[in-house]
Amino acid sequence: VSILISLREINNKIIKKENFYFLIIVLLIFGLDRYTKIEIINNFSETSFYINDFINFDLVWNTGIGFGLFQSSSSLLYNLISLLIAFVILFLIYLLIISDKLDKISLSLIIGGAIGNFYDRMIFKAVPDFIDLHYKNFHWFTFNVADILISLGIIIFLIKGLLESKIKWKN
Repeated sequence: VSILISLREINNKIIKKENFYFLIIVLLIFGLDRYTKIEIINNFSETSFYINDFINFDLVWNTGIGFGLFQSSSSLLYNLISLLIAFVILFLIYLLIISDKLDKISLSLIIGGAIGNFYDRMIFKAVPDFIDLHYKNFHWFTFNVADILISLGIIIFLIKGLLESKIKWKN
């Protein structure tokens, strides 16, 4: 009986009107990410495109996770990482459903970007990264729009947590 009550409560939380707004944010982020990656793949796949002394567009296919970690030619490792990412995305969706509005904003950014990168993992077996930040001979990790939005969502989430803990600590 308590499981049915919990399922009913979760269902009531899912159907909230505000969750549809956050779904739209997730879909817009996914669409923006897809658009930028398609443009880069179609127009810059063979060459590096110079923008200024600090940024280039240079297509790199990332088979690992963020910042190229865990890159491997092993299909077993790739599939395990992909499965883990899928479970993380599902967990983040659950958190979005039960969270307050500010957390929903940060989670929408993270989920939209994560779904964009996960889509590439499933379709291309790698994620196209193309934004190359550099200063002289130092190059930061190459990344994409989804990575920017994931990072922004994490930053918002961390700042909110720090501010809340500071307020609790003062009281």
